[in-house]
Amino acid sequence: MWKEFREFAARGNVIDLAVGVIIGAAFGKIVTSLVNDIVMPPIGMALGRVDFRNMFYALNGQTYSSLADAQKAGAPTINYGQFVNTILEFLIVAFIVFLLVRQINRLKEPPPTAPEQPVRDCPFCLSRIPAAAKRCPHCTSDLGTVRA
Repeated sequence: MWKEFREFAARGNVIDLAVGVIIGAAFGKIVTSLVNDIVMPPIGMALGRVDFRNMFYALNGQTYSSLADAQKAGAPTINYGQFVNTILEFLIVAFIVFLLVRQINRLKEPPPTAPEQPVRDCPFCLSRIPAAAKRCPHCTSDLGTVRA
């Protein structure tokens, strides 16, 4: 069983996946910082100096000045501001992945196409047929003696 596991772990796909997960985790931290430190402050300013991280609803009915105060008091809260931040992070990541995949697809070579087969017209029914045809597939005329 150990040998099978080693073979599985040594496959290129598993290693590629591991590298992707590690880079994805690091990229997630960058996106979180981008959203929290660069994107959300201007949006909060535009909406009247709102800090999305402190947007919450205390379920115990009391009022707290910040989310940290509510959490310090042990109040159950619905943190919808952090949820908005998380949605924005997701949208940014999804957009960047879309752009990445789009660029990769542009770099790929298109699959080779079959070479065009020379054609000619059937002298009897004037349909397009392969140049090497001995009989017309449309009118079934014998083309063996006819020169194109």
